[in-house]
Amino acid sequence: MTRPPLHGVLPVLATPFRADWSIDDDALAAEVGWVLDQGADGVVLAMVSEVLRLSTEEREQLAAATCRHVAGRAPVVVSVGAESTHVALRLARHAERVGAAALMAIPPLCTAPDPDGLEQYFTDLAAATALPLIVQDASGYIGDPLPLDLQARLLDTHGEQKILFKPEAVPVGPRLSDLRDATGGRAAAFEGSGGAALVDSYARGIAGTMPGPDLVWAIVALWRALRDGDADRVRAVNEALAPLLAPITGLDSYVAMEKHLLVRQGVLTSERARPPLGFRLDAETRAQIDGLFDRLKDVVSP
Repeated sequence: MTRPPLHGVLPVLATPFRADWSIDDDALAAEVGWVLDQGADGVVLAMVSEVLRLSTEEREQLAAATCRHVAGRAPVVVSVGAESTHVALRLARHAERVGAAALMAIPPLCTAPDPDGLEQYFTDLAAATALPLIVQDASGYIGDPLPLDLQARLLDTHGEQKILFKPEAVPVGPRLSDLRDATGGRAAAFEGSGGAALVDSYARGIAGTMPGPDLVWAIVALWRALRDGDADRVRAVNEALAPLLAPITGLDSYVAMEKHLLVRQGVLTSERARPPLGFRLDAETRAQIDGLFDRLKDVVSP
């Protein structure tokens, strides 16, 4: 079956938690509905969804619930990367069963497979389901960069309908261009900086962006301005967005900020993030974020 290509703005959902740290299904449904109402072209479950802090059963629960709440209105991308191929394959097959449109996978983080082992890991995932597989180089946040020749080889072996990419190794722009050039422009790639590198990445030929859910309305506005060639609108939105993204230095800061802003906008009722945490918003940072958020709102929706 030929599926429509993934494209546009696909926010990575925040996982809401109840006081007992179980996944809050009602809050998840509200978040899904909100991001789709803001113009998102799909939704993603990935590292900023705190999947690395969930059990295998919880990851399956989250994937099934997300697909149920989306209810066919947009594609769902499910991250299935794991420390063992065995678990990754289990997650991949489950995601296909519950209605995901595509898979995404980071490599193992606690081991360092040799290039052959790494290629076999992604090859096994590609063969496990009929779904496209987004190969995620998450080394801008965690892990080591994926070899460029490995990524090109996966595309050559499995084809551009099967293998897509989310390159986050730094420097993002040059690495993205290297991947594009090494694959003759065939690689469909998604920007993953939260929107910070969106303008530059768009010029390098990305298929879409996977920001957080909290600022999806601003990213949608920026994406549409880029698509329409509206340089003045691009400049205005990007200049207001960039300083708001500056405090993000890693996964924990990303999660903390997005949950704060989701609560502020009435999407979630709690900022709970599973401990242990490597970052907390202090009062001064919150005040700074709130001021920049208000400015961005004024620019996007005057």
